[in-house]
Amino acid sequence: MSTVSQTPARPAIGSMGSRGSFAITAGVVASVGALAIGSNWGGVAYLARNAHPHGPDMALFASLSPVIKVHLATALAALILGGVLMSRRKGRAFHRIAGWVWVTLVMVTAGSTLFITSLNHGHWSVLHLLTGWVLLILPLGVMWAKRHNVARHRRTMMGLFYGGFAINAVVAFIPGRALWMMFFG
Repeated sequence: MSTVSQTPARPAIGSMGSRGSFAITAGVVASVGALAIGSNWGGVAYLARNAHPHGPDMALFASLSPVIKVHLATALAALILGGVLMSRRKGRAFHRIAGWVWVTLVMVTAGSTLFITSLNHGHWSVLHLLTGWVLLILPLGVMWAKRHNVARHRRTMMGLFYGGFAINAVVAFIPGRALWMMFFG
């Protein structure tokens, strides 16, 4: 009789494993980026070819509307704090307190996008579907933490952090948009 313990293997993400999930995420990011660009491919390509990387243009930042400044500041703070949260031990007091701060930052970041309509000439765009998703799923992630459903909480928050910031970083740096101009224009 063998005394080797058999621990269950960690389940793969879906049936494809992490490589398949990465490919799907990359496809979604590319699709959302393409939808955000719409018919402006020529202008975007021109700006990309003529990019000149530089430090942040703070004069451009100062000229942005207050809602975009709030959006950028809270998004950057959420990105930094989220990175810290992902790298630290979970379940401790720091995680709980910083987690509430992160949730607040993400809610303000997502909520501010409801007032940013410059990408679609004063109307909401396809990107606002991501806003709706965040505003729906973020409270569920908090609820699952309060109910001690750690697996669902972890998946939700990691999905929001990695998926949300990956997709939005691609869209934010589309040539011609504010962040592109601040660093490459």
